[in-house]
Amino acid sequence: MPETEVNPTHSKSTGLPRKRFYRARAHSNPLSDSHFPVPISPSHVDYSLHYPQFFPSAGQANNSKKIQFADIGCGFGGLLISLSTLFPETLMIGMELRDKVTEYVKERILALRVANPGQYQNVSVVRTNSMKYIPNYFEKAQLTKMFFLFPDPHFKEKNHRRRVISPHLLDEYAYALEVGGIIYTITDVEELGEWMKSCLENHPMFEALSEKELEADPVVKLLSSATEEGQKVARNGGQTFPAIFRRIVPSDQTP
Repeated sequence: MPETEVNPTHSKSTGLPRKRFYRARAHSNPLSDSHFPVPISPSHVDYSLHYPQFFPSAGQANNSKKIQFADIGCGFGGLLISLSTLFPETLMIGMELRDKVTEYVKERILALRVANPGQYQNVSVVRTNSMKYIPNYFEKAQLTKMFFLFPDPHFKEKNHRRRVISPHLLDEYAYALEVGGIIYTITDVEELGEWMKSCLENHPMFEALSEKELEADPVVKLLSSATEEGQKVARNGGQTFPAIFRRIVPSDQTP
């Protein structure tokens, strides 16, 4: 009798994919041209591929339910997995440029769905370049939370234009976030932390959360603990530099 076929890329004990088979460079060049399908507009995003329990088929899409959380550069998906059970009715997606890492997150989510029936149905991942295609995925004011955790610092000044937080990209993020929506950033590079904070402080559509608001937000604790990068920083006793801001209406547009 033939033995049951075992997937060597998955753990025998947990059924989850093993990272060593999906390793890739720490970051990719966001300005280079990559080849992957991109929806021509948010209405062309096929939710049934990402959330089959909520959308049994493409023709039965529930138009009242849309993605609300976006993890930009989601890495191996640690934050998404934690958020999935914390907000089980909220649709969320990770956006990752590296193909092997995206494949790992897909396999991880599928394995978790099998091992935990009814759970992790609200989380998905897509391979894309979020510095180019945010408007292709999200309508105006669709998102309530956006996450930028341990992004590539692009140390050289000539490469600062590649940074995922910048004045012109914040215009796009402000478009996708609803008024009151939150943008979460964190890094272990102090100079980058100051850069992201400064960009947000100087943008008319964002204001910093108060200390009281930060303490009351259950998501804040996950920023440094849920991701592989955050756990590595903690193990090495490193510092982190968060900047968490709210989408607002510019003062010159308030009645």
